[in-house]
Amino acid sequence: MKGGYRHVMERTLAIIKPDGVSRGIIGEVIKRLENNDFKIAAMKMLHLSKKQAEGFYAVHQGKPFFESLTAFMSSGPAVVMVLEGENVITRYRELMGATNYKEAAEGTIRREFATDIEKNVVHGSDAPETAAFEIAYYFNNLEIVI
Repeated sequence: MKGGYRHVMERTLAIIKPDGVSRGIIGEVIKRLENNDFKIAAMKMLHLSKKQAEGFYAVHQGKPFFESLTAFMSSGPAVVMVLEGENVITRYRELMGATNYKEAAEGTIRREFATDIEKNVVHGSDAPETAAFEIAYYFNNLEIVI
């Protein structure tokens, strides 16, 4: 332990998208997280407005899928979580599977539950910088258990 400080584990944002919530598979996704040794450091359900979804996905503004993505993400409740652990970004992305569920590996969340490329049940940050932005978008420091 350098300097006497506790080692801070890597964090990532995980979202169970509106299709996962409406289909009643929140528990299945959480079970898979827990079975794969992910620590849930924060969790809540919310229903994004279109404007909030546009803010979250601002990095994709101008891309052809931006409008349908933000409409979908604001179409119903979603569950947002902060996951913590060693190499958590990479490990969670492996558990989610490829964005296109048809290309996702067997046993991944998207392979088993997604119904199309957009309605693919879950979201996860792709890099530490993205994770920092995404976590701060939904959670303040008092809401994250350390």
